[in-house]
Amino acid sequence: MKFCSPQELDKQQDHYHLLPDSDPKHGGTRFNKYVLAAAILASTNSVLLGYDIGVMSGAVLYIKDDLKITSTQQEILVGCLNLCSLIGSLAAGKTSDSIGRRFTIVLASATFFVGAVLMGLAPSFPFLMAGRVVAGIGVGYSLMIGPVYTAEISPTMTRGFLSSLPEVFINVGILLGYVSNFILSGLPQPLNWRLMVGLAALPATAVALGVIVMPESPRWLVMKGRFDEARRVLIDTSDSEAEADTRLVEMLNAAEASEREPPSSSSKWHGQGVWNEFLSPTRPIRRILIAAIGVNFFMQASGNDAIVYYSPQVFKDAGIRNRKQQFGITIIMGIVKTFFVFVSALFLDHHGRRPLLLLGTTGMAISLACLGLGSKYLQQCNDKPVWAIALCVVAVCADFSFFSIGLGPITWVYSSEIFPMRLRAQGSSLAISVNRVVSGIVSMTFLSISETITFGGMFFVLSGIMVVGTVFFYMFLPETKGKSLEEIETIFEDKHPQTL
Repeated sequence: MKFCSPQELDKQQDHYHLLPDSDPKHGGTRFNKYVLAAAILASTNSVLLGYDIGVMSGAVLYIKDDLKITSTQQEILVGCLNLCSLIGSLAAGKTSDSIGRRFTIVLASATFFVGAVLMGLAPSFPFLMAGRVVAGIGVGYSLMIGPVYTAEISPTMTRGFLSSLPEVFINVGILLGYVSNFILSGLPQPLNWRLMVGLAALPATAVALGVIVMPESPRWLVMKGRFDEARRVLIDTSDSEAEADTRLVEMLNAAEASEREPPSSSSKWHGQGVWNEFLSPTRPIRRILIAAIGVNFFMQASGNDAIVYYSPQVFKDAGIRNRKQQFGITIIMGIVKTFFVFVSALFLDHHGRRPLLLLGTTGMAISLACLGLGSKYLQQCNDKPVWAIALCVVAVCADFSFFSIGLGPITWVYSSEIFPMRLRAQGSSLAISVNRVVSGIVSMTFLSISETITFGGMFFVLSGIMVVGTVFFYMFLPETKGKSLEEIETIFEDKHPQTL
């Protein structure tokens, strides 16, 4: 399908009788029910990753017993999904530009469904790894497309809340995984772990069916020159026709600006010129890349995913030996994570991204330091005092809470909203690829490093990383609250350092 020319874009601006330089208001903070339903459906894809993270923390213990795998194989099994999701996240940018955001969500769900079935039926470790690889590709697709679709369809004043829904559903998935571990752990092997990993196929099916009633992204429709369809979607997702026309003209302006740039820097959104622009970026694009890649790097360098994956081992090292008790504590952790990420989502559009992000990373640094102190003390004690065990449990819950307030939801919101329209899909794809690589590396080395420097030493290292991350966010991430997607690029053109 052809992309529209600048002349066609000019005609569309004239057709809707709105001034290109207007600065319209985008309505209040009242939620449009149609947008909310579409955002929830798109974000439900994130349940797949969350469920895998939560359920593998328990399933891997029974897999290790049943298939007689080593600790190294355990790390590879856990971390390979994150590394393989790199394939999906890299491919998702061009795929979503080609076939649309909506059908990319279907592709993500279908791929994960196949992977979940393979894992549930796997007769051996190699077959189980094959299922993890396929599921990882599906996860990569879903992590990229969910936030991008939600950001593109959401009105400005509620975009922060709606774009943070993927993280809400990741935490819902983690909690469901923990509950699955607790309920199914009493079944005989290997039925218990097969059901744990195989049940992930159910939400994948539900998401794929739900996408049928979702609208396509209006910004993708504009890029394809399908203006009437874009307007119809905007009418459904706006409070009035006037607001819909205002949003449409903003999109047309952004599209026209991209089309009229030199051919070397933009090549009609198919991606031919996108990577050239990333390799030789202008000053605003360079700042956007630093911010997007940085926030995704620190999200996973915080070790949050790895701590979730290996939480039973962490609690075992702290003196909690009973598996049922370990799984019970993880359910508490899952409830805490889900509660605080929902609280953060509600306040994102009111307080902004920066304050919550800086609060979250500061709290994580302190919580991880306390967890390191508690772990180091327990390592040197034979009797394992209750207060020290309680300190570790509280510190883990605090770490997860602060992650859910800051890095968890804001990473997805920020990555999906700061790139210009012509670069959004592939820019988000690049940033999330960094996210997946770092997550895979941390997950595949967490146990090995902890065996070398102890869990306490590992937590001190993670605390130091969060201190560095806090400084980075203060210096390089400007506030985007209340700005339309078309206005955000201008923030990164600001030459005053205090805004960055």
